[in-house]
Amino acid sequence: MKKKVALVEDNVPLQRQLVELLNSQPDFECLLAVSTAEAAVEAIPRMQPDVIIMDINLPGMSGISCLPLIREKTPEAEVLMLTAYEDDDNVFRALKAGATGYLLKSCDAEELFEAIRDVHSGGSAFSSHIARKVVRYFQTPIKTVANTKLTARELQVLDLLATGILYKEIGESLGIGEDTVRTYVGRICAKMHVRNRVEAIIKYHQ
Repeated sequence: MKKKVALVEDNVPLQRQLVELLNSQPDFECLLAVSTAEAAVEAIPRMQPDVIIMDINLPGMSGISCLPLIREKTPEAEVLMLTAYEDDDNVFRALKAGATGYLLKSCDAEELFEAIRDVHSGGSAFSSHIARKVVRYFQTPIKTVANTKLTARELQVLDLLATGILYKEIGESLGIGEDTVRTYVGRICAKMHVRNRVEAIIKYHQ
């Protein structure tokens, strides 16, 4: 089954190039491409894509600002930021808003394809320079998350999530199935009052 992709990019030549690249892959289908966050908020919930590729600097509302609106109506979709911005503020604002990956536009086509596949299968994807920022952030001393009441197994899952590995790999590490891992992640997010695994990891390390 093809992975359904939506693209939000206001540079029209780049948008067309990306649509062509996505549709060149046998496992991708670009359902729509829009140029503004406002158009994305209106169109994406109707299409229910698996992965949303989102620019930050858009006319009108920014890509980061529209993320909560989109994720409210398409909670199952993974969001991959594709942008020229690599400053800490934009990176962590995007992750806190619900993005599960962050690529720079300097990436090559294969890196983009692999990132889409990674986030679709339950992982996270970052350009190497961005990954270093995230690693540095998570190397700060860990504080106990108050009032979450996570079980020992849920804490194990959360620790493994923080390494960026896939649900399948977490399951193999703990000797449980991938569906069981997803169930644990759902419980973790509910107990921590967050919307997704990235927010759970960020809150755990605050």
